[in-house]
Parts: sequence; C-alpha cells; structure tokens
Amino acid sequence: MADGEDRSPEDEFQELMRQLFGGQAGAIDPEQLSRLSGMGIDPAMMQQVMQHLQGAFTNAPAEGVSWDLAKRQALHIANQDGLGITTGERADLGEAFSLAALWLSEATTVPELTQPPRTLTRGGWVEATLPVWQELAEPVALSIADALTAALDQQVPEEMRAMVQGAGRLMRTVGGSLFAAQLGAVVGRLSTEVVSGGDVGLPVMPAGDAAILPQNFADFGRDLGIADDQLALYLATRELAHARLFRHAKWLRLHVMSQVTEFARGIHVDTEALEDLASRFDPSQPDELRRALESGVLLPQRSEAQTAALARLENLLALIEGWVDVVTETATTRLPDAFRITEVVRRRRAVGGPAEQALGSLVGLEVRPRRLREAAAMWRAVTDAVGMSARDALWDYPDLMPGSEDIDDPAALVARLQARARGDEAPRDEMDAALEALLDEAAADAAIDVADEARDAATGAADDEQPDDEQPDDGPAGPRPV
Repeated sequence: MADGEDRSPEDEFQELMRQLFGGQAGAIDPEQLSRLSGMGIDPAMMQQVMQHLQGAFTNAPAEGVSWDLAKRQALHIANQDGLGITTGERADLGEAFSLAALWLSEATTVPELTQPPRTLTRGGWVEATLPVWQELAEPVALSIADALTAALDQQVPEEMRAMVQGAGRLMRTVGGSLFAAQLGAVVGRLSTEVVSGGDVGLPVMPAGDAAILPQNFADFGRDLGIADDQLALYLATRELAHARLFRHAKWLRLHVMSQVTEFARGIHVDTEALEDLASRFDPSQPDELRRALESGVLLPQRSEAQTAALARLENLLALIEGWVDVVTETATTRLPDAFRITEVVRRRRAVGGPAEQALGSLVGLEVRPRRLREAAAMWRAVTDAVGMSARDALWDYPDLMPGSEDIDDPAALVARLQARARGDEAPRDEMDAALEALLDEAAADAAIDVADEARDAATGAADDEQPDDEQPDDGPAGPRPV
C-alpha cells in the first residue's frame, strides 16, 4: 500500500501542521495536499495559505508585527497607476509655493521654512508618512496578535497541544501580519485621496516638511469650476502654514502624538468578537476579515479615559486647524475664489474620504476636528483684538495655548490678552481669588512659624545668659548670704 493511503484526511492535515511548525513546509508536495479534498479543503487554496504562512514564519520579526508587509502593501496600491510627476506640474506648484510664501509672511509672524517644499508621488507620500501610521496603529496590532495567541492556547484540542507547542510566537506574528497588511491597504488607499502633507490634520510628515501630491491635486480640482492656479495657490498657502506651525512650535508635534498615545494606551481587542470571527473564518474568503477589521467590530466601546483623551486630542487638532484656516484666509484675500475654495476644503475636512473612515475604524481614532469652526472663530477674535503677533506668540510655549474653555468663550481669553498688552493686571476670576486665599493662608502660617522660631530663639538666649548656680527666686530680691 502506498505511503499515506491508509491515513485519513484529518491525519493528513495534522501532518501538514507538524511539517509547518517544524520548519519543513518546503517538503509539502501537491499530492499530499490533494488528499485534503476529503475534508472539503481546496488543495490549491491550501497551498497558497501554507506558502504565505511559511513566509511569515521564516521572516517573523522579533516584535511580532511585519511592518515591511504594511509598507509593501501600501506602495503596491499607491503605485498602481504608474504615474509620475511631470516637469510642468513641478514647475507650476513650485511657483505657487513661492508666491504663497510671500503672502503667508504678511499674515503670520511664524517664520518661513528652512527647506523648500516638495511635490510628492503617492508612493513618496507613503514612504514619508508610514512611520507615523505605524506608531498610531501599533497598539492595536499588538493587541490583535496577543488575542490570537490567547485564542490558540484556549481552543486547540488537547491531542494537538503537543504539536503546536511553541507556536504561540508564530501565531502572534500571523495576527500582527494580518493587521499590518490591512493597515498597508488603508494607507495605500489614503495616498490616493490626500492632496498635501498636512491634509489629514495629524503631523504625519517630518517637521518643517511641506508637500503637495500633483496626482491627487488634479482629482481635487476636477468639476469645481475653479482655475487650477487659484487652487494651487490656496492649497500651497495652507500647506505652508501647517508646516511652518509645526516647525516653529517644536513642542507641538510631541504634544499631539502624546495625546494619541494616551488614547491608544487603553485600546484592547474584543476577544469574544475575535473568537467568533475565527470560528467561521474561511481563508478562501479573506474579505470577511477585511470587513471586520475596517468596521471596527474588533474594538470594543471606548472607556471613559479614552473618551476624555479623544476629546483633548480633538480640541488640540481644532486649535491647529482653526489657526491654519484663519492664517490661510488672511493670506489668500487676493484670490477671487478664495471663499469658495475655503468652503470646499472645510466640507472635505468635515466628511473625510473612504480610506480615512476605514483608518478610524481600524485604529479606533477619529482625526477629524469636530470644533473647527468654533476654533477658527476664536482665532479671528484674538487677531482682531491683539493682532497677529500676540496671536502667534500663543504657540511659543505649551502653557500659553488656549484651552477648550477658550474655544467655548473667547471673550475671557481676549480680555486676558488685552490686559497683558496694556501691561495691566489681568481680570480676576474665581480661580484667581481662590489662589490668592491659599497664598494668604500660607503667608499667615509662615509668619506664625517665624514668630515662634524668634520667641524660641530669644528664650534660649536668655537661658544661656543666666549663671548655672543662680536659681530662680519667686520672692523679692535681697542680699545673698555670705
């Protein structure tokens, strides 16, 4: 009897798993796979799955997430059209950036960039921004990988435990790789939507780096009925304002990313949802996994801490975008269609594209500032009251930044800034009164302590001056006996 003829399909499958986890996947032959038909498994599909798994195992990174896979997937999508940047596009956008820099210098005191702006292909944008997307997505990727490892440990039958013992790290790699591939797909699709480096609000470009994607710029202006030169000038001004701000306020990038990290710290995967998906997952139908990842079904409802962190991040992004809006609006008053372009950009920022919505579901983070119009109104009020120099000075230090209460009520912020400009004492509020009361109480306590110390010191000095053989006498003084 030929070898293997007396074995059941289940035995064949277990033998395949032994070879895979034992590093012998290269020894699997098509005839062995064909005998799996008794289990209802397509041998061709199974061979492809095994090859993918073997590649993942062979190139498994130490941290369990193959970010190179994400990069390859993103670049594959970004470079599908094969289009580059023509000399004419580069020249036109270069002229737009040059004129925009002059206009912007009249609208803000934030200094110019030290390096020239760039025109990027979609693939170039992926290369430049992927490290930030990796930083955003890593907590979720590791959480999914850990959940798959736990599910493997809990659900593998007892008779197969010895076979898959030690495979936990490999399964963690598979989970991380699945997520990395999905992230790469989302970032690749996002590269077909963004028009500039600062288009998504987050500081995804290196500090002080401004760029426009000519391929997407052409799509952005299509059917708007606005001249390309006006669109280029407006978008170049906006991109330069965004890049200037992050280069000038060197603390701002870290401040934004720390808010993102604080939000991501509470991310975990819904294990029950993951197990349910795994129980009915068909490797020949990967779309189900893709839809599950993009729908956010694996991420449970946000905790209170996450909700608070997200609110702080949204306020910060609104302050940044609101300032960029106001500065761009001032700098582009010479453009006849500036108001129309502003409304188009605002609507686009409010809605977002399909890829950005998928990114929000994938990592649980929405990067659209909900309070953009309120923040812009606050910056306009500040500009009208104290001028652009005092307005821009608020970006010098984190402690000077307006807060969410200033977005709600700009009048109090304006009053403080006007008082500071006059050299007057700032208007007092309840917090000032409470602080003064605490300081007065502390000063009174300190005065009492000083008085006690002085009294103790005086008493000690008097004791030191009294002779040792002299005893206190309560009666009237008289001659001492000889």
